[in-house]
Amino acid sequence: MSTSWRRERLPSRALPDSLGGALPLASTPPTEQRTVSKQQIDEYLRSLDEPKRATLAQLRDTIIEIVPEVEQGISYGMPAFKLRGKTIAGFAAFKRHLSYLPHSGRVIAQLAGATAGYTTTKGSLHFGIDEPLPRSLVNKLLEARIEEAFGPGR
Repeated sequence: MSTSWRRERLPSRALPDSLGGALPLASTPPTEQRTVSKQQIDEYLRSLDEPKRATLAQLRDTIIEIVPEVEQGISYGMPAFKLRGKTIAGFAAFKRHLSYLPHSGRVIAQLAGATAGYTTTKGSLHFGIDEPLPRSLVNKLLEARIEEAFGPGR
């Protein structure tokens, strides 16, 4: 049985309690929570082999450059980025590809022209383990998701 469909997961200590890890307590100051969440993504990336690690680290940096106020965290065992409480992006590593996850079933279809060169599903965009997504495409994906989540003009 092939395991190529399985995503690479975080070490268990960084997963939510229900999955065997620990999350910051509600009484933890917000800046400390952001640091913990950032550390969880750092841990996820450290668990990956090259070139997956470098490619996803570059995607993370691009997302943060485009939306500096984004909060980093882990959702369903994968890195995710929230804006005003709504998840607007995420990514995951798999055996033979990487995925960009807009956390919406409409964004990929809405950008069919821009994503034509990639394998897509309703909720993910697949790309090569050593082929970073162009900044212009990440920008379009984020703009579409932010507009969907918050309306025009964010």
